Amino acid sequence: MSQPGAAVRTEALTKTYGTGETLVRALDAVTVEIHRGEFTAVMGPSGSGKSTLMHLTAGLDAATSGRSWIGDVEITALDDKALTLLRRERVGFIFQAFNLLPTMDARANILLPLKLAHRKPDQDWFNHVVDVLGIGDRLTHRPSELSGGQQQRVAAARALITRPDVVFADEPTGALDSAASEQLLTFLRASVSDLGQTIVMVTHDATAASYADRILRLADGRIAADERATIGA
Repeated sequence: MSQPGAAVRTEALTKTYGTGETLVRALDAVTVEIHRGEFTAVMGPSGSGKSTLMHLTAGLDAATSGRSWIGDVEITALDDKALTLLRRERVGFIFQAFNLLPTMDARANILLPLKLAHRKPDQDWFNHVVDVLGIGDRLTHRPSELSGGQQQRVAAARALITRPDVVFADEPTGALDSAASEQLLTFLRASVSDLGQTIVMVTHDATAASYADRILRLADGRIAADERATIGA
């Protein structure tokens, strides 16, 4: 059972590749809690395990050993069908590459998770998210008709439309210029402060991490530091 206040929790979570002399520990027995209603940044050099930690805790990859929960559900005990349903209903994703469907306009891309889950949209919530992100006048545009920053804001709206337990953001500003990055990070910060959203963001950018409440620093597959962010947005 997850502790009260934990949106994500792991116990000795481990991911290895290869065997024998070629064995690589991408994640080495990590135990950590991600608190509800907080913005957590995960940092570390290439190969540190930060993306592996996100992929395992988001249910996008299977752990070699250890356990992981989203809320009170142990995702490491779920079969593929149950895991797919949990990701669809309780997890939001924002990727560096946006991952928008090119044949759909912005509105359809935002509402896609609800359509897949056979859920009707909450129009007030949709309007609020779209308004905060400033994309109300772009809803009939396809991704090819939007700037990178606009596409990422559409992706952020898609991640939040289901009111998920947690949003995982993988280098969300990596393909954006500084102005678009600041807009997105300001929105993510506001979604935590004003809407109570839980966000876990993998980033190599110290400026992006400064928007978070907490910074987990990984090295060699382990948590090397767990600190409260001090700069702020």
